[in-house]
Amino acid sequence: MQIVRGLEAFPPDASASAVALGAFDGIHLGHRAILGTAVTLARQAHLRAVVCTFDRHPMEVLQPERAPLPITTLEERLELIAETGIDTTVVIPFTRAIAGIEAKAFVQDVLVGTLKAKEIVVGFNHRFGRGARGDAELLETLAGPLGFRAHVVQALLVDGVAVSSSEIRAALQRGDLPAAARLLGRSYSIHGQVVHGDGRGRTLGFPTANVKTDRPLGLPVGVYACRLTVGKDEHQAVVNVGFRPTFGVNELAVEAHVLDFTGDLYDARVTLTFLLRLREERKFPSVDALRQQIALDVAAARAAS
Repeated sequence: MQIVRGLEAFPPDASASAVALGAFDGIHLGHRAILGTAVTLARQAHLRAVVCTFDRHPMEVLQPERAPLPITTLEERLELIAETGIDTTVVIPFTRAIAGIEAKAFVQDVLVGTLKAKEIVVGFNHRFGRGARGDAELLETLAGPLGFRAHVVQALLVDGVAVSSSEIRAALQRGDLPAAARLLGRSYSIHGQVVHGDGRGRTLGFPTANVKTDRPLGLPVGVYACRLTVGKDEHQAVVNVGFRPTFGVNELAVEAHVLDFTGDLYDARVTLTFLLRLREERKFPSVDALRQQIALDVAAARAAS
């Protein structure tokens, strides 16, 4: 997949396209339906399948105090988009200048003018342009005069719930990983780097890898059954997300005890895939009591994954 960063870098001699427009945070099942529609239309009409998306999330620029926690980083988004068969992803740096473009001008100048859209695909609730005044209805109104076809992908229901990034965030915030996975179409995961911790886990008999994640985790504190992937190797893990109250620590940490692993992970890039929240974080009366509970957590993690 070709990645074009900025509209000015889009090749002026590019062929006509089917464009999927959206923020696409999370690349959940609803997003995949939009992207899949663009790919199908492109293949049918011998067009280029193009995604038009943004970095950063518009709310981070316009109302940072209300901006949602990201479900994916931009690089994670691009990796997931590439899996769908999209030919080119155009990443527009979202600025106040971009936000100030009138919706009609955005369609006419950006989507049709620069990206040469003959088909434009959006989700039913996508809004764009100045004051978020652009919507599916406007696209359908502009389609004839500007020479493209508009396609609006309706809400996808899973367990009676419309799939959306906000629903996924809500599931993550309450620690309901199975619900989040059903909406995402995959288990929730995050990338990070193993950094040096205080070595306390090793003294307990359960050495841990202290993971500095690429973005905020979006999960409540607690103990989780996970998979840890390093390179091509995958391992079961018990991950503690929290403040380690038994030791009076007040800094949030993500610590992974990797099952049946004896190697050195320091400085390694890893992926944590969260499967199940095993329990809340709590303070134990003694180190021995904590050690006993960790042994139970390990057994539970083995059963969960």
